[in-house]
Amino acid sequence: METIQKKAGEDTSELGLVQAAKGGDLEAFSELVKRYDRNIFRIAQHITHNEEDAQDVVQDAFLKAYQNLEQFQGNSKFYTWLVRIAVNEALMKLRKRRSDKTVSIDEDVETEEGTMPREVADWSPNPEQLYGQSELGDILKKTIQGLPPGFRTVFVLRDVEGLSTEETAEMLGLSIPAVKSRLLRARLQLRERLAKYFKSKRGGDGQP
Repeated sequence: METIQKKAGEDTSELGLVQAAKGGDLEAFSELVKRYDRNIFRIAQHITHNEEDAQDVVQDAFLKAYQNLEQFQGNSKFYTWLVRIAVNEALMKLRKRRSDKTVSIDEDVETEEGTMPREVADWSPNPEQLYGQSELGDILKKTIQGLPPGFRTVFVLRDVEGLSTEETAEMLGLSIPAVKSRLLRARLQLRERLAKYFKSKRGGDGQP
């Protein structure tokens, strides 16, 4: 049974639900939570690599979104705005967890730094294929965990969640060149680490 039944003339689009929530309709906001909580949890878990922290991020992100709902002007999608809040909350979790270290999410953002091969954009195997295989999925997750937070966040949004460069830039408050730079560096690091894994695995298969 559905917990929320559509009333005659009720606007259940994202914007309609947001407008209703702004007017004090808690059911409308609850519907937004149900629509996006799994996505937000998945993104938060990719960033924090901790289920408990990810659950906290989901709760904090929705609470902050509700408390600041009047500030949402509708210039972008509500989901875009929500992901940006969640990413900030997740990165704050990382900072607190690594309080003994200096963590900068803006590390190595420069786009004119050295030369990078353009063809790496079509790297293979791709994240979707790897995630479809449990063993390789575990390897990829561990490899992603080793990326700097700023690179990891861009990679998760672009290559794991499948968002566009423009959407990722908007969610993170970055320029499109900065997103492309971080994504390229993340892919380079991942491809290098995965190549070493596959090489060692092939070598190991030949061992008695």
